[in-house]
Order: sequence, then structure tokens, then C-alpha cells
Amino acid sequence: MPPDPAPTAARRAVSPLDPRIEAATGHDVDTLWAHRDRGILDQEHTELVDRYRELARAEAGVTFYRTLLHRLSSGEFPVDAALFERIDRTVDQLEEAAASRDAAMRRVLDALEPIEAAARSAQRGGEAQITAADQAALLAIAGGAKLYEHLLTGRLSVTTASGTRVPYAELQRLQSAGLVALDTSHPVQAGQPVSLTDAGRAALTANRRTTQASLPTARPGAWPSAPAQRR
Repeated sequence: MPPDPAPTAARRAVSPLDPRIEAATGHDVDTLWAHRDRGILDQEHTELVDRYRELARAEAGVTFYRTLLHRLSSGEFPVDAALFERIDRTVDQLEEAAASRDAAMRRVLDALEPIEAAARSAQRGGEAQITAADQAALLAIAGGAKLYEHLLTGRLSVTTASGTRVPYAELQRLQSAGLVALDTSHPVQAGQPVSLTDAGRAALTANRRTTQASLPTARPGAWPSAPAQRR
């Protein structure tokens, strides 16, 4: 009977953690994987993708030995001492692979939990004050915006309907804060729509209220110090 082949290099396996990762980051795993390869993720998201890759390799090992065990019990091989020995060895290998998979999953969770905590904090503080740069970016995105990838350079940039460009790093920060959402159902080369979330609209509205409340009240009969801006 030929020796057991080793598991091949892992392709990405679907994990039960995929929905949690997408909910916390605003990206599916394939998109995060591609962004990691381009070096455009921050440290926390890079760590998450690296741990997920370890999980994918471990999950591939579990699948390999489970499939091998099924083949050994399918009736393809004669029932003899060699088969029993091989089944025992495969069961041990499957057990080891499952233990490695479980350990890898815990490492993914360790990397994911800070990102989830930041997203929850952003949602709870949806009406918290935002910076002037945040306000400008959110206002630009509110009018319509898309994320594009340059076909030659692979660079990502956000272009708004008004012609304003929002840096990709700023988009990532706003996403992590839960203020904007990215529609990844469209190819990034053709443009992925970017929109404000409920938290983003609430933060923008709260910031406008605070800004207006902080303006000095004009004395009755006084001329305005500057002409009112047309809308």
C-alpha cells in the first residue's frame, strides 16, 4: 500500500468566522486577502488576515485527512492488517489536524476581537464629534462616491460625485469607525459604491448641530461679518 501523501498547500477554505470578519471589517475575506497582498491594510487588519491564512491551511489539513479516511473506508482497499494500520494512522493525523485548526481559530478570534470592539464602540458613539477632515470626507461621500482600483498600478482611491478625492487610508479609518459602508458586490476596477451608514449620518448631523450651536449670535440690527453662503 503506498504511503500517505502529505496535504497540499492550502487554498482559502470557508470558515464559520467569515460572516463575523465581514461584519467587523466591511470586507469579505477575499477582498481583505487581496488588500493584504498589496500592503494597504493597517497593522490590526494585517494581523487578522495573516492569522486567517494560518486557519485556512489548518482547515485544509482537516479536509484532507477526513477525505482520506472516507476513501479508506469506502471499500476501495482490501480489508487487512495494512488497512487497519493506515486507518489508525489517519485518525491520529485527523485528530492532530483538528487540534491545529482549533488553535488557529483561537488566534483568529484574538486578532478579530479588537476590531469588533472598535466597531461596536463606533456604533455606540455614532453621534460623537468628528474631526473637520472626517466631516469633509463624509460630506463628499454623502453626495455619491466610488472606490476604484487603477488597472496598471493597483492603487486604490475614492472619487466622489463632486470630484473630491478621499484617500484610501481615510476610507479605511471611516469604515473601521462604522461611519461608511463599501458595496463589494461590484468589481473594484469598475468602482465599488461607498455610502454613509446610519452611524455616519448621525455623526455628521451631530457635528453640524454642534458647529451651528457654537457660532456667535448676531446682535439685532447688526450686519453679518461675512456674506451667507448659498446652498
